[in-house]
Amino acid sequence: MAEKITGILTPHLVPLDTRGRINEAELRRYVEWLIARGVHGLYPNGSTGEFIRFTAEERRLIVKIVCDQAAGRVPVLAGAAEANVRETVAACEAYAGFGARAVAIVSPFYYRLSPESVYAYFRDIALASPIDVTLYNIPMFASPIDVPTIRRLAELDRIVGIKDSSGDLAFMMRMIAAIRPDRPEFSFLTGWEAVLVPMLLVGADGGTHATSGVVPELTRMLFDLTGKRELDQAMKLQYRLLELFDALLYSADFPEGFRVAVTLRGFAMGEGRQPLSSAQKVDRGKLEKVLQCLLADFGYVDPPLEGCPVRRRPEQERELSQIVGGVVDELKKKGLL
Repeated sequence: MAEKITGILTPHLVPLDTRGRINEAELRRYVEWLIARGVHGLYPNGSTGEFIRFTAEERRLIVKIVCDQAAGRVPVLAGAAEANVRETVAACEAYAGFGARAVAIVSPFYYRLSPESVYAYFRDIALASPIDVTLYNIPMFASPIDVPTIRRLAELDRIVGIKDSSGDLAFMMRMIAAIRPDRPEFSFLTGWEAVLVPMLLVGADGGTHATSGVVPELTRMLFDLTGKRELDQAMKLQYRLLELFDALLYSADFPEGFRVAVTLRGFAMGEGRQPLSSAQKVDRGKLEKVLQCLLADFGYVDPPLEGCPVRRRPEQERELSQIVGGVVDELKKKGLL
């Protein structure tokens, strides 16, 4: 039986050169940096990696480079979503040949499908795939995968886990309750780092987080502290991660904020394939200063010469504290803490 997928896996950006082509040398350097800073795995061709903006051939090249550079040191969970079952299975075959641990396949997008259609789509892929499959639930962009459908799909041996980017804590708990008793090796990964600590406390095995491509040291520390139940320190860092996450996600069209931040960490990411208006380019400069201040707080970069303002987020901190407090109380009642 293959090892269970756990920990923090990075859905990373792809550096582009001045002509908009994949910068292989910089991608390899970035992968090496992520591994050295403690990520548990890599996730090429995810949403953060802008898979939809690359050709099928480019997506294959990205996975091939990442698998080659990782060289088995960490597992590679490769995004394999294509436009239909046949092309998706072809991607699964290619990624198996490159040495990926498993593939992540987003639910059918563009058309909003019924649960039966979602089930049929994943079933056909699972029956034909030569590599393990993880489901990818991201209802903001694709047909949602409900708990009854996930439970049916978990009956297929080739389907070994799910990444859920809904950020819904109760949904994660319902999935775990429905599936883990029969499939203890099934992986539950959260894609919403705003509630990483609560998700881990209720039983998630890890997460695939865009911020881990910016601050891999921090997301790894959060995972380790929560595992050791050092919750006071974990929550202090969770608040800080929340502030960074909000700035990255909401200050620019996704994933432009993450591209700016990775550039600040020392990588030549280049311009993305989505063109920016002149106004957006001005906003990008403002965002860079905000992110530089946030990253400087962690000691990852130098602060701007003009200094940084003091930031306080009491309302968000109270909300997150209530969530975590409720989870901890419930776990204590069950004798799990």
